[in-house]
Amino acid sequence: MRVVAYYRVSTGAQEKSGLGLEAQVDYVHSAARQQGWEIVAEYTEAVSGTVAPQDRPECKKALAHGLPLLVAKLDRIGRDVGHIADLMKRTSLKVATMPLADNFQLHLFAALAEQERSFIASRTKDALRALASRALEGDASSLAKVARRSETLARGRTPANRAKAGEAVQQRVTTWLDTVQDPVDLCIRKGARTLPQVAQCLNEKGVPTSRGGEWSPMQVKRVMAKLSLSF
Repeated sequence: MRVVAYYRVSTGAQEKSGLGLEAQVDYVHSAARQQGWEIVAEYTEAVSGTVAPQDRPECKKALAHGLPLLVAKLDRIGRDVGHIADLMKRTSLKVATMPLADNFQLHLFAALAEQERSFIASRTKDALRALASRALEGDASSLAKVARRSETLARGRTPANRAKAGEAVQQRVTTWLDTVQDPVDLCIRKGARTLPQVAQCLNEKGVPTSRGGEWSPMQVKRVMAKLSLSF
C-alpha cells in the first residue's frame, strides 16, 4: 500500500529541539517496514494541534495525493475529535503506533485521548490543592513550595492576574509533558525495561528534564505515571 507520511511538531520547544520530529520519523518508518507500506512523500510542519488539518499548508499538500495519510501518533494529526472525524471523511488515516486500527477505532481512541487530557489537567489541579492542604498542616517542604508559588503569583495583585498565572503554570507543565512523551515512549519501545534504562536512554538522546538537567530513575517514574506509560 502506498501512503503519504505527515509529521507535526508543536510550536515552541518541540520545534526548536527537533526531538518530537526525530521520534515521529522513527515511528513512521518502522511501521512502514513492518506493514509493507511504501512512503511516496513526506511533509513536515510546525503548527499547533488546535489548527484544523485542512487549514495547514503542508497537510493540504499531503492530502492532495489522495492516498492514506500515515502519522506517528494520533495526536500528531490533531487533538480535537471533531477535526479528526472531519479528516476521516476525506481520507484513510494510518497511525504508526496502531497500524491495524481502522478509522472507526481511531475515532474512539481520539475521544479517549481527549478525555485523558482532561483527567491529567484535573490531576494537576488536585495535586496543587493537596500541596496547599499539606502546607496548612505545617509540612515544611510544602510550605516552602507554596511560598515560592505565592511569591510568583503575587506579581499579579488582582484575582484575575493570579488566576492567569496559575493557568500559565499548568499550561507549561502540560506543554513540557507533550514534548517528552514521544522520547520516553520510544525508549520503552526500543527495549528499555527499567527506570534507570529509560533515564539513560533519555540522557543519551539529550532530552532535558523540566529544569534542563539529566534524568534520574525517580524523575522517569513520575513522568511515566503522569503520561500513563508503562513497561
